[in-house]
Amino acid sequence: MHRILLAAVLCLAALPAASEEVVLGLSSDTVSINTNFDGSEILVFGAIKRDAPFPAEPPMHVIVTVSGPSEPVTVRRKEKKFGIWVNTDAVEIDSAPSFYAVSTSTLLGFALSDTEDVRHRVSIPRAIRSVGAPANIVNSETFTQALIRIKSRSNLYQLNEGTVSVDEQTLFRTSIALPAALTEGDYKTRIFLTRGGDVVSQYETSIYVRKVGMERWLFTLSREQSFLYGLLSLAIAIFAGWGASAVFSLLRR
Repeated sequence: MHRILLAAVLCLAALPAASEEVVLGLSSDTVSINTNFDGSEILVFGAIKRDAPFPAEPPMHVIVTVSGPSEPVTVRRKEKKFGIWVNTDAVEIDSAPSFYAVSTSTLLGFALSDTEDVRHRVSIPRAIRSVGAPANIVNSETFTQALIRIKSRSNLYQLNEGTVSVDEQTLFRTSIALPAALTEGDYKTRIFLTRGGDVVSQYETSIYVRKVGMERWLFTLSREQSFLYGLLSLAIAIFAGWGASAVFSLLRR
């Protein structure tokens, strides 16, 4: 009897587990920045493909992240001394995304455990990498928190909890607002399916943010022909100053 039960358990263990994976769609995978660009909105939608009927418990949750190009950032602390605000301490953050948005179908703490957050770097603080700080700075984490506050005020860092709609545990959709102050580059988009705080599946793609028209020409000129770009900037400044002077002279007459 025990041998029969053991064989049955082994057979069940050998069966492939019911898997879930993301089938994703984007309203657009390209964002064009021109002189009139004042922001954009990307619609992220998709479905969950299953090999078997989904379990009733625990419920499935969806997390969507969009991350812009990362770069080192220096965060400085200012203090008022003798009536003047001066820079005192500074911390070099090794890598911080220029833009980062997290959208979830529920509260992030319910959808993702701290262990999985450390593994996949989903939350905004985890997406920022700061290896170390000068020995004279004790509370270096406050500099990371200050960076998050500054970026959040400009809508460059976003935590949008409960904004991912999930229908019948199968279809999901959300929209990500992209502000006007975007850095050109590839924006990594990740979708996580979670159950009980664990990631059961993930999908990754990219949104391409590119300058076009006059913006592209000026950007390329500044990188490839810096001397010519400087002369052009000087000529524009001189012309603008002369034009303003001419206008004021006409108004005085």
